[in-house]
Amino acid sequence: MMKTTRTRPRSLKVGGGTSVNNFLMQLQADLLGLPIERSAIAETAALGAAFLSGLAVGVWECLGELRKLRRVDRVSRPAMAASVRAGICRRRRAVQRALDWALGL
Repeated sequence: MMKTTRTRPRSLKVGGGTSVNNFLMQLQADLLGLPIERSAIAETAALGAAFLSGLAVGVWECLGELRKLRRVDRVSRPAMAASVRAGICRRRRAVQRALDWALGL
């Protein structure tokens, strides 16, 4: 995503069933080097549908009103050293190259 947009997000906002797993959220924060903001409401897809419906019928006038309603339950901040993260990325790329070679890609 960062390659395509050529921008680096300040944080990643998450919701859904797996977002309640603190270990997984911390792992993502460490690997991405970004804070992970978990929504106070886990089922954000349903909430998004309700918000869009409300916008359509005039319950809210603009997205700015909805942004004010957002609540964060927990923020997982990166704790992994950048050098460790870089090492993990190098190993992942090496494994991918080996798999590509083995599969003839």
